Amino acid sequence: MLRVLFVCMGNICRSPTAEGVLTRMVADRGLAHVIVADSAGTHAYHVGEPPDPRARQAASRRGVDLSPLRARQVTVEDWQHFNLILAMDRDNLRQLQCLWPQGDPTRLRLLLDFAPHLGEQDVPDPYYGGATGFERVLDMIEAAAEGLLEELLPRLPPRR
Repeated sequence: MLRVLFVCMGNICRSPTAEGVLTRMVADRGLAHVIVADSAGTHAYHVGEPPDPRARQAASRRGVDLSPLRARQVTVEDWQHFNLILAMDRDNLRQLQCLWPQGDPTRLRLLLDFAPHLGEQDVPDPYYGGATGFERVLDMIEAAAEGLLEELLPRLPPRR
């Protein structure tokens, strides 16, 4: 099984959106038994809270249900549990690199590494903006999740 962790600052906007998008894409392809997504934040600001209502609304319009998700803070144990840890931006990537300075650098990457055609490195934090920011974030995450799946598919065991 391949386990993917998405990480942003508070785990209420970008990373739960990425978790929900990948989970839906994986389910749509019948791969939920081999690819699992989760999300966490580098900070404990919102631990136990559901995703931001604007993130839930934007995702819901695209058929992604974020309502069961709750924010949590990333832990050192996550390094052992996940095959791939994807930061939403360079600031969070740097914080993760401080947590795991001796870790395998191929397991810790930026989400937008999987969408080079976007010409961006960071998924912007939509928290202090309006609804259009959440739509833009969803567009970016969906593009990156497609690229991520393309990279993960060859790693999967053959179907029986």
